[in-house]
Amino acid sequence: MYVLSFVIPAYNEAARLGSTLKQVFAYLQTQPYSSEVIVVNDGSTDDTVHVVESIFAVNSAHIPSRLVSYSANRGKGYAVRQGLLAAEGTVALFSDADLSTPVTDLPLLLDPILAGEFDVVFGSRAMDRSLIGVHQPWLREQSGRFFNLVMQLATGLPYTDTQCGFKAFRLAVCRPIVEGAVLDRFGFDVELLYLAHKAGLRLCEQPVHWNDAAGSKVGLLSGFDGFRELRQLQRRAKRGYYDAALLRTREAVAQTVGMANDGLLPASG
Repeated sequence: MYVLSFVIPAYNEAARLGSTLKQVFAYLQTQPYSSEVIVVNDGSTDDTVHVVESIFAVNSAHIPSRLVSYSANRGKGYAVRQGLLAAEGTVALFSDADLSTPVTDLPLLLDPILAGEFDVVFGSRAMDRSLIGVHQPWLREQSGRFFNLVMQLATGLPYTDTQCGFKAFRLAVCRPIVEGAVLDRFGFDVELLYLAHKAGLRLCEQPVHWNDAAGSKVGLLSGFDGFRELRQLQRRAKRGYYDAALLRTREAVAQTVGMANDGLLPASG
């Protein structure tokens, strides 16, 4: 069991994943806690696998690392779930392959969970826009704000930014919601946060540094996928599709609270 599992979903990221992994390994090697790195190759057709294996060969003696790979492109949501389900850490954090949020912001998400204050902590660009260095193009930024408004109306979630690719989960209670989630594209972040919120988990939206990176795969079609998947989320929730996952999550919370009361785990608040 590790303290942290650092998960990176990757689709055709050969050009920048080498630099990202070097930064992640360099940072984790300076930390006092145990960690692992998991890259999920989401059906890449470029040299992503070769780049990952080359970096892992050099660094795995210091930080355990694994490559999860499959041949068909399934979408970022599917890739993130495979990484979270493969994770063996107390906390699993997934990050975009471009490190739009720098790895040095990791304590902002990890520390509150380890302190027992929250179960899910996720990065936000909207709470403090002074932390944004390089902004997205104006149209993309405005479309993101519009998507978030529609998301709030559709789900009732109060958060200002669900789409930042930097999120951390306490796996002891979050694994059931990962197992119960099904959205594979742009709406997967909303689904995970929605299920965590509905299950009564403790969520925290945390301002983080962020820089737009060239070569983003988020475009107009991604936005359409997002609205379509919001509608799917509404329908599934109304039909009780998620009820079993929510029940398992609540049972996991009760179990961890009981273990804490018995002195087997630290109190989680």
